[in-house]
Amino acid sequence: MIKINNLSYSFPQKDLYNDISFTLEEDQHCAFIGSSGSGKSTLIDIIMKPEDYMFDGTIEIEPNCKIGYVSQFSKVDNAKGTTVLEYLSEDYTKLQDEITSICAEMETASDMDTLLEKYQEALDTLNATFGDDFESELNKKLNLAELNNLKYTNISELSGGEFKLIQVIKEMLSKPNVMIMDEPDVFLDFANLNALRNLINSYKGIMLVITHNRYLLNHCFNKIIHLENHELQEFDGSYIDYNFSLLQSKIELQELSIADDEEIERNERIIKRLRDRAEVTGETAAGKYLKARMKFQERLEARRIKMPFVEIKQPYIRLTTNNPVEEKIALKVTDYSVSFDDILLENVNFEIKSNDKVAIIGLNGTGKTTLLKDIVKNNHPSIEIAPDIEVAYLSQLQSEILNESNTILEEFMDAGFKSYEDVEDYVSNYDFEGEILHQKIGSLSGGEKNTLQLAKISATGANMLLLDEPTSHLDIYSQMALETAIEKYNGSILMISHDYYSVANCVDYVLLIEDKTIRKMKIKKFKQMIYNKYFDKDYLELEQKKKTLEMNISIALRNTDFERAKALSEELEALIKLF
Repeated sequence: MIKINNLSYSFPQKDLYNDISFTLEEDQHCAFIGSSGSGKSTLIDIIMKPEDYMFDGTIEIEPNCKIGYVSQFSKVDNAKGTTVLEYLSEDYTKLQDEITSICAEMETASDMDTLLEKYQEALDTLNATFGDDFESELNKKLNLAELNNLKYTNISELSGGEFKLIQVIKEMLSKPNVMIMDEPDVFLDFANLNALRNLINSYKGIMLVITHNRYLLNHCFNKIIHLENHELQEFDGSYIDYNFSLLQSKIELQELSIADDEEIERNERIIKRLRDRAEVTGETAAGKYLKARMKFQERLEARRIKMPFVEIKQPYIRLTTNNPVEEKIALKVTDYSVSFDDILLENVNFEIKSNDKVAIIGLNGTGKTTLLKDIVKNNHPSIEIAPDIEVAYLSQLQSEILNESNTILEEFMDAGFKSYEDVEDYVSNYDFEGEILHQKIGSLSGGEKNTLQLAKISATGANMLLLDEPTSHLDIYSQMALETAIEKYNGSILMISHDYYSVANCVDYVLLIEDKTIRKMKIKKFKQMIYNKYFDKDYLELEQKKKTLEMNISIALRNTDFERAKALSEELEALIKLF
């Protein structure tokens, strides 16, 4: 068990938590959600290394609790000349080698008692860590992730997604009591995402996973922890049930809260009139009545209904162009090939028109990012960009576009803004305001960095955007805002994405990488293909309808239209039953 009690923590320029508490108990698989920059990764780091932080409150972890951890920033270690099997087995093999070495010493040693003690300690560690079925468990996990064919592959040859799954498997094989993962789904193609879902659901123990991935949220968790606005809410149940419960409570509490506000305002007016009367007339009775009314006001304030802790809001993301062009061929790729040790793409041909919205789809490691970077460089003989087309690029490696030693203000001044006031006015549209403008970009969350990239490329006014995993690290409502911005953008977009929700919602067609080449596929056929592989019929449409209803409920609440909010809530309840 892990128990957090009344924890508060602040950065120098930002408050993160205010008296938050929650408990993780046996067999709970918990999704840890919240908007970008709300402090989820920091809270995990505090749990992992409490001695490194000065915080108020307490963290209780049962003695001998073993925690497994998978970072969101894991990369393949190209220096390791080991196979997948060797990598997964290295800790197990070390313990076995230690036992073998002790046994060899026993053959010639005179002090057997010490060696027997060391032998028993090593054997106990081996059994406690891996049990007596390590090889069987290793094979089960590889089969579950559909990676058994990679057992003898060098790990330096794995794609980023494959290596992330191998890291998850390695942590699980050590049988931790608690498994913590920070956005393990980032950059995974959908086959690997399904594998991750299988691994999560197979794990026996406590699990805490930061994720914004709608597919995992809907299929993997029986507890939700939601961190927002310095506060935390925990819910025992599925993500779909949590969202519905949250919206229902918002409708009820906001209605009561407004009624309380009105009563308090009424009483304030009475108090003002009584105070004015007492000052003018000096009547004892007026003074007594004033004191009584002030005590009544204190009681009203004390019992005041608090507004719901989280405002479900869709941030404003815009993508603009200064130079829209009439429909024409903006990008032409002819007989493009690329290879490293092996051929990735061969004789690829396609065209993008000046108003096309297109997604490149393919498994991890098939050359998508390499192609996009060659288009950005525009010096490849197979790539032709029309003369009046201006290109802006969003990278999945955020430090390629953002100088992480800059503050937000400095980054946009370097990008050509004339004054700090201009920067403040512009980035406020992307929800960057106040002290955060003076923070180093390197200290921001992954979602905040991606939103900054979107703000930066929009500021260029380019009429062709090349986006490499633009939804990565973004919270769900930011993902939806980006989908809307892509639809409204008056230019062409070519984006790499493994987020099939976004692909299905906002592109005209896809370029599918298969067998080292690219073929164009209509969005309708693409949907049919992924339904057959991964989803029940109409799943993506249902998910989008659900999110739209949730957003419309939020809008109705902002407008204090409670009747509409309740009617929409009934529609949402009926829709949820179809999942």
